[in-house]
Amino acid sequence: MSDTRRRVKVYTLNEDRQWDDRGTGHVSSTFVERLRGISLLVRAESDGSLLLESKISPNTAYQKQQDTLIVWSEADNYDLALSFQEKAGCDEIWERICQVQGKDPALDITQDPIDESEEDHFEEIPETSHLVELPPCELGRLEEIADLVTSVLSSPIRREKLALALMSEGYIKKLLGLFRVCEDLDNREGLHHLYEVVRGVLFLNKAALFEVMFSDDCIMDVVGCLEYDPALVQPKRHREFLTKTAKFKEVIPITDSELRQKIHQTYRVQYIQDIILPTPSVFEENFLSTLTSFIFFNKVEIVSMLQEDEKFLTEVFAQLTDEATDDSKRRELVNFVKEFCAFSQTLQPQNRDAFFKTLANLGILPALEIVMGMNDLQVRAAATDIFSYLVEFSPSMVREFVMQEPQQTDDDVLLINVVIKQMICDSDPELGGAVQLMGLLRTLIDPENMLASTNKTEKTEFLSFFYKYCMHVLTAPLLANTAHDKTTKDQQDGSTKINPVCPDNFQTAQLLALILELLTFCVEHHTYHIKTYIMNKDLLRRVLVLMNSKHTFLALCALRFMRRIIGLKDEYYNRYIIKGNLFEPVINALLDNGTRYNLLNSAIIELFEFIKVEDIKSLIAHIVDNFYKALEPIEYVQTFKGLKGRYEQEKDRQSQRLNRYRRDARSLDEDEEMWFNDDEDDEDGESTEKRMEDDFSDSYGKFMETKKGKLHWQKYPEEPFLFFVDCNFISIFISAGAANGANGANNGKAAAIPPASPVVTPNSSPSSSVKTVALPPTCVVKVILLKMSSRSHCYLLLKGFLFLSILPLSPVLS
Repeated sequence: MSDTRRRVKVYTLNEDRQWDDRGTGHVSSTFVERLRGISLLVRAESDGSLLLESKISPNTAYQKQQDTLIVWSEADNYDLALSFQEKAGCDEIWERICQVQGKDPALDITQDPIDESEEDHFEEIPETSHLVELPPCELGRLEEIADLVTSVLSSPIRREKLALALMSEGYIKKLLGLFRVCEDLDNREGLHHLYEVVRGVLFLNKAALFEVMFSDDCIMDVVGCLEYDPALVQPKRHREFLTKTAKFKEVIPITDSELRQKIHQTYRVQYIQDIILPTPSVFEENFLSTLTSFIFFNKVEIVSMLQEDEKFLTEVFAQLTDEATDDSKRRELVNFVKEFCAFSQTLQPQNRDAFFKTLANLGILPALEIVMGMNDLQVRAAATDIFSYLVEFSPSMVREFVMQEPQQTDDDVLLINVVIKQMICDSDPELGGAVQLMGLLRTLIDPENMLASTNKTEKTEFLSFFYKYCMHVLTAPLLANTAHDKTTKDQQDGSTKINPVCPDNFQTAQLLALILELLTFCVEHHTYHIKTYIMNKDLLRRVLVLMNSKHTFLALCALRFMRRIIGLKDEYYNRYIIKGNLFEPVINALLDNGTRYNLLNSAIIELFEFIKVEDIKSLIAHIVDNFYKALEPIEYVQTFKGLKGRYEQEKDRQSQRLNRYRRDARSLDEDEEMWFNDDEDDEDGESTEKRMEDDFSDSYGKFMETKKGKLHWQKYPEEPFLFFVDCNFISIFISAGAANGANGANNGKAAAIPPASPVVTPNSSPSSSVKTVALPPTCVVKVILLKMSSRSHCYLLLKGFLFLSILPLSPVLS
């Protein structure tokens, strides 16, 4: 549908009393069989999907506001609104609604919802009293008018009738005329009554009345009436502030008079709502909902009008980046962009997307790169706020811009490095700006919001960029404040002496704590990149210098960094910690803390408790071997005794494992001798062995034939593995050729297979019958003796070796 008259946006009111944009489409009013009545249908202009299907109910109160809005409620706490692009379209649909309900299209509301208490007394209201009868607008009747206005606020029907009466007789402008008379006469009583009247009219919550009251010729008189609160001894001077103190600055001249008028109106109405009117009570919460909607739609209109004026925004960014622009002008431009972005937060997601894409196309990020590096604190603060809006909207857009920079500029002026330097150089003693910037950096380096496409991965590319170009800037203050030196004696011992001088300045300590918080985040989420950086820079050692700080919060940050590393249970990290003896500063801090029961004490003990519970064996062995004597006196927790117990258990297991596989022929006990000499007389066992021998011989013969048919034996000059089977033992002889096969391969000659005739060694005994072969005298031989549970198992093992090995094997059977 191309008719722009019926082009609308659909809004719903959320729980926070803010309007949510449900989409843009075209509205029509047709009969819907399923709903059995005339209904409002809105179909999306993008894909034709149904955005709204609402039956025009005879009992629903529809309200027309600002000539282009239709608002109604379909259920409790479910308000809907249609915002038309053109007034003609709004009038057309409004007439259709009034036709279905049998109402006069000249009215701005079809009917008012009636609660139960109103229904009970509805019949008591005379039918002839269509409108509330207003007293004449005279000075002497102001008290009567004030009583009438305040009395109707509790009744929805009477509020509606009073609003119609005020509109039909042009009563508002007459009241404001009386205000000027009372002020000239200094009639305080009349001014107090006018305050009550104007406040009550605002609480009628009618858009049609707001259009009159907030027009250019009336709004300052409305503000004037609200200055004379009877509860105040002296009236407020709101008009003086709005006309003299508050100055409207046009950083770039606005040629559109309608836009300028809308900006003035919105600012003044916002001032009335936020400053002049008292905070509504629980019973008055909904009295000003229409005023909130009035401001909201005004802001949407302002942003849309500015966004559509390409010349205006282009000029703003051109002057913002122009070196010839003076500082005061640049300050005004940055503040304008900041306010512009703040206004955009009232937009719904679709409109906000278009808004920020427009700013990106106009060069907002290069402009920020310039202004964030300026010395003006106000400019930098405003630029930080703008940057935060952009990061919150689309971190990927900022990352994409940043990764293109190294091709065009030096590392020192990269946008992220500018942000990091601003964080480091924050002059605020509480580091408020640094905290804000640290949060933005964490958002940018968070892998959770990085997109992955088919051809490339944003996470890999950006993190590689960040660690290459930016990480050294982030860690520079940390490395500078944890410098270490080596003394001659320390160098002889091979140890590093840590300089115990730590930053005592509170602001510096806070900054280092922020940096450590960001690094801890990296350890949790970046794995490979941060691991490489920590290893290359010996970063953990430098961080643990801060365990000596007099600021406990900084020592805890350093400990938290180490705790996150150990929590990964990564053996690369564990070996790095062991090699560097990095538990020493932690244990020294625990011992120096003494018997004080504080957060540092608990955090250190939790670290060791984690190691014990998770049974990280390498760290447990290192701690017990090197520090147990110092930790043994600590008995108020069982952590360190538990570590010692884990350590002893592991030693016992290792000892048992070694004893299980270690066999010494000279120290065999009687049981082993009996087992060794067992003839295995079981007939079934002998038949099984015979079948195994036959299978083995056949398999080996086929294997060797296949091997000879497919391989050239001259490539293997010597066969490095020789096997001998006797009883339940396998003897494996490994010659030097196994280690030096390459040398043998180079001679290009085929090696002769050693003779298979067995020669009994001098140390052999008739009972053992362990056989070997004669090998060349230059050959170095290693012997492995395997004892199997039966002879059949020996053949199975040999068969596996033959078919799985990639080298030629020669078994020699006894």
